[in-house]
Amino acid sequence: MIYHIEGKLVEKTPTYAVVEAAGVGYVMQISLNTFSKIGENEKCKLYTEQLYVRDDMPRFFGFADIAERNLFRMLVSVSGVGGTSALLMLSSLSAAEIQAAIATGNVALIKSVKGIGEKTAQRIIVDLKGKMGKDELSSDFFVTSNNTLKEEALSALVALGFNKSGADKVLDKIVKTEGTGLSVEQLIKSALKNL
Repeated sequence: MIYHIEGKLVEKTPTYAVVEAAGVGYVMQISLNTFSKIGENEKCKLYTEQLYVRDDMPRFFGFADIAERNLFRMLVSVSGVGGTSALLMLSSLSAAEIQAAIATGNVALIKSVKGIGEKTAQRIIVDLKGKMGKDELSSDFFVTSNNTLKEEALSALVALGFNKSGADKVLDKIVKTEGTGLSVEQLIKSALKNL
């Protein structure tokens, strides 16, 4: 198992990053939290997690910090929550929001994430309520920055499984109501609440 990968950031999108280490390019799926944290730096360090969809098909996930990786591991330990669902939760809600929702039993907030139904939200709360340590997740992951941003947000939403034309309309509406000062992360977060 690989603990972390450190090297040159070759490519970064809101859904994946490519880090080159020792001449090998590692593609890892990332959350919006990680996307905003790794910035545009040439050097990058991602903590990794590997899940197998099938025996011959590993998927790699990268996280900017250990706390986010720990939360991801907890989420995928719940029956019915896969890597994609856990990553979507980490992109739609902050770690603090997820932790608070689990601690207070806020099914509605967890259920607001695309692909998470009521039964899965309840299972997440029941399975993880006693496992959340106070200091385990308390770092603040989050967002800090025209058309190129909208296109990046659209490609990320399509990669997350949303219909392109529907996502495009939602992004247009967000840009009209909230202006063009939003970063890619903020655009995607707003769109996730409206899709």
